[in-house]
Amino acid sequence: MTSAVDWDLAEQVAARIAKGDPFSRSYHREGMESDFEEFTSRAQGYVEAEIGFSSLSGNARARVVDRRDWVRANLASYNRLLRPLLDRFEGKEGPTAELSSKIAAVELGSLLGWMSSRVLGQYDLLVLEEEDPDEQDIVYYVGPNILSLEKRHSFPPDEFRLWVALHEVTHRTQFTGVPWLRQYFLDQVGELITAAEPDPKKLFIAAGRLAEGITKRTNPFAEGGVAALFATPEQRLAMDRVAGLMSLLEGHGDVIMDRAALDQVPSAPRFGRVLRARRKEMNLATKLLQRLIGLEAKLAQYEQGELFIEAVEKVGGPQLLNRAFESAENLPTIHEIRNPDLWLTRIDSKAISI
Repeated sequence: MTSAVDWDLAEQVAARIAKGDPFSRSYHREGMESDFEEFTSRAQGYVEAEIGFSSLSGNARARVVDRRDWVRANLASYNRLLRPLLDRFEGKEGPTAELSSKIAAVELGSLLGWMSSRVLGQYDLLVLEEEDPDEQDIVYYVGPNILSLEKRHSFPPDEFRLWVALHEVTHRTQFTGVPWLRQYFLDQVGELITAAEPDPKKLFIAAGRLAEGITKRTNPFAEGGVAALFATPEQRLAMDRVAGLMSLLEGHGDVIMDRAALDQVPSAPRFGRVLRARRKEMNLATKLLQRLIGLEAKLAQYEQGELFIEAVEKVGGPQLLNRAFESAENLPTIHEIRNPDLWLTRIDSKAISI
């Protein structure tokens, strides 16, 4: 039976693109596990004191991985997340099905291979296999990438590792401290996946959107890459909901990590400057890849989310901002993220009506 994605090939492609891990066998690698266990635990205390709510899942667990381990973890997550869609393609035989399986593997492997050389940490909220609790609720740290930045920029390791831990633990606290948030996010992504249908007619729709963007001199990939071009109106609404949520979470995450343990990471402003410059120092091919897959839009979420939070807190402080986490109905849409007054008016009207 032909799988919709040749997962073994995807891992091989990712490993080839990720190339060697500098420092992966270096003596510098020793001690990272114990460091990140300590810093992750400390970060949780700092974040929960700042964010206004606590994780309902207990203590965060850290795992230091190399690039290939990170790729494997993400392939497992994608396999589970995409299962409703992949099941429609499983079992199809013949040269076309086999070729499609390998093309999908090359595309996915290329993306993960490229990302594995850049990502520093990740909270994996997609793994949902209840029979394997040891693989649940893990904060991953890609050791070689962290070591590389520390050496290249002479970062103080203790400060930098705590700084990275603060960011990832903040995201974990968002999803484990707000009871309904994780399922809401997965439901939105699930809606996108279950609505996806292989339809050749969408090629013509996408081509029309692409041509329109070129004619109007707008970026046709700005709202989520190639996926947005092929999306139905219903899917685009779901994408807007996900984009609004992720902008809020990314901006909120950056704001919280900047405030939490501020006195513990005096080099934080420098870390931020280097990471922002790192995003800009990409060649044209990398920028095109980001644009095609929608990562360019994701990077914009940080800035948009922070500006939204700044506008809201200027009116009512963190207490008003935390109303966004009270229910799914209170979440800002992507349009409200870009126009905070719309959200403020809606939330104020809701409070009056109550």
